[in-house]
Amino acid sequence: MVQKHSNDLVKPTGGKKGSSRKTRRYELGSEPTLTILSKEDFRVRERVYGRNYKIRLKEARFANVADPKSNKVQKAEILAVISNPTNAEFDKRKIITKGAIIKTSIGEAVITSRPGQDGIINAKLLIK
Repeated sequence: MVQKHSNDLVKPTGGKKGSSRKTRRYELGSEPTLTILSKEDFRVRERVYGRNYKIRLKEARFANVADPKSNKVQKAEILAVISNPTNAEFDKRKIITKGAIIKTSIGEAVITSRPGQDGIINAKLLIK
């Protein structure tokens, strides 16, 4: 469902006031982009407020993984989604969001970017 982001007024008693107008288009949000692991990357370009464009990552295969010890970034293939502490359902469905722990060809990493908002997956290696 589309989310409404407007400023609803509330009475001092806690009750809602009736709306004096309909919802404007700029007040509507959009469905969340649930990035999944796939054989190839798939991006969607969407026009947003101010005639800007947002690139959403629907399916992903690679991540930019930073190694904190050597201060280098490498492009690594994502092998599996280990866990996602954001949401229990995301963990079951193996959806990639910020904070998810993935297994890459280099090692285990935690996602530091927002794939559904940025259109790219940046991660940092976990130090064991």
